[in-house]
Amino acid sequence: MFSHTDTKQSPWYVVEADDKRRARLNCIRHLLSMVPYQDLTPEPIVLPPRREGGYVRPPLSEQTFVPDHYGARP
Repeated sequence: MFSHTDTKQSPWYVVEADDKRRARLNCIRHLLSMVPYQDLTPEPIVLPPRREGGYVRPPLSEQTFVPDHYGARP
């Protein structure tokens, strides 16, 4: 398959995956290195003085939560 479909326009990349953690990190680094980007660090933000008064959180029953799949085990 590689010999027929690996072209300069659409290359295949092989990840050495004996160590899965390193393989994932190498793959992520490779993919990010292929994305052109420029430094977009924003200018520092000047915040107005904080208003007096406390924050009151809305009731939990009115909020929608993301399921906690990786939280502490019971």
